[in-house]
Amino acid sequence: MTQQTWDDVGGLLPYDEFRAASDAIVANIEQVIEGKTATVRLALAVLLAEGHLLIEDVPGVGKTKLAKALARSIDCSVRRIQFTPDLLPSDVTGVSVYNQETHDFEFRPGAVFANLVVGDEINRASPKTQSALLECMEERQVTVDGVTYQLQTPFMVIATQNPIEMEGTYPLPEAQRDRFTARIAMGYPDPTAELAMLDAHGAVDPLPGLRPVSDADTVRRLIGHVRQVHVADAVKQYAVDLVTATRESPDLRLGASPRCTLQLLRTARAVAALDGRDYVLPDDLQVLAVPVLAHRIIPTADAQLARRTTDAIVADLVHRLPLPHDRKRSPYDTRPPTTGNGRAPFEPRRP
Repeated sequence: MTQQTWDDVGGLLPYDEFRAASDAIVANIEQVIEGKTATVRLALAVLLAEGHLLIEDVPGVGKTKLAKALARSIDCSVRRIQFTPDLLPSDVTGVSVYNQETHDFEFRPGAVFANLVVGDEINRASPKTQSALLECMEERQVTVDGVTYQLQTPFMVIATQNPIEMEGTYPLPEAQRDRFTARIAMGYPDPTAELAMLDAHGAVDPLPGLRPVSDADTVRRLIGHVRQVHVADAVKQYAVDLVTATRESPDLRLGASPRCTLQLLRTARAVAALDGRDYVLPDDLQVLAVPVLAHRIIPTADAQLARRTTDAIVADLVHRLPLPHDRKRSPYDTRPPTTGNGRAPFEPRRP
């Protein structure tokens, strides 16, 4: 059987079919994750943007549960890696083993040969092992002993880490962090959601009983649909201006990379599609600025002394950067004209 490579995706889906499939995945995950609809939708958006997700938060808020719930909601191959200090790169990518019967070396695939790879506590592995993910996350391939093996689509790495407990951990290098499309934090649930969690999860964990509501072929078609979402030139320029602002900020000694610009736009396409639009708004970029940019930048020593977080710096840049003056709408946009303040009404368009 021919393996589906990362470029083999379907075309544009009817809106109703796309909405039904995406809503089913979100609703399935929410059987396990209570009161975090926005976080769940962002995780799905990263998958449909062909990116990778870093979940960073304190222990016990459901980081691994979210990753496993997303994996279980899609009938794809899933591998989980528990990152530990003694984990080897070959455990991740695979290794060539000598076969005494054939008198030749044969390749035994590692854990990355799956549609969804869940890496738990990624910062507990050594930098040598962390670097084993660099090629597969960026190029959708793995090279072992000079032979390159293509990965199938969809392919997504969902990694978790605890930013508080740093003893015995190895911080992710910038090259690794830059390959994660977005970084999200689960946060504590509100009291109502936590009370509902006690009712739903108090007796038994619903995660083992979660059943898939989609499959790899459907996800490929959803990805193909997202690729067709229209982005106006003014919106592209706004994305460039936003990333450029991080490179010129006096609070930062390292700004966002061109890879970040690409992933910001791809994720904005996915968010627009999930909102029922076939075009991207500047507002989509504003919403995604912190999750997509903040983990890629490094503040200056003065900013660190002032206790300014990267999230706050990015949020301030978004606030100060003017929106495009020429907010040209998508040629597919059939909504009423813009309001008096120049802003278009943001209700999702229905075909």
